[in-house]
Amino acid sequence: MNTLYTASAVATGDGRNGHVQSTDGLVDTDVRTPTELGGPGGATNPEQLFAAGYAACFHSALKLVAGQAKADTTDSEVVADVSLGANDNGGFGLAVQLEVTLPAIEREQAEQLVAKAHEVCPYSNATRGNIEVTLTVA
Repeated sequence: MNTLYTASAVATGDGRNGHVQSTDGLVDTDVRTPTELGGPGGATNPEQLFAAGYAACFHSALKLVAGQAKADTTDSEVVADVSLGANDNGGFGLAVQLEVTLPAIEREQAEQLVAKAHEVCPYSNATRGNIEVTLTVA
């Protein structure tokens, strides 16, 4: 891979009940285990941060492939739902649901663009074969 950019962040404290900060200081927040997992809640968590990153990355890939197809992405959006669960090996795994809204594009073309974006998106490429990712056109 020809590296174009590297992001760096540091986690301190008690893991899911600690603090994360990017080395440039743009991300600087506490993290807490969500109440649904028996934690205190009240702050973001790794799954929310992953969901935000994946949604933004996929939306960027979608805009790229739509632009190449000269398709109108007005009012488009991507919602990423990241689920955490127990796996069969005694550990934990993730699953992602991406819901894409492309109101200015016919459904068939929207589905084609979403599939193409899934091939281009770095998050999709990183997770392919590792976690279940479901794509939905709203």
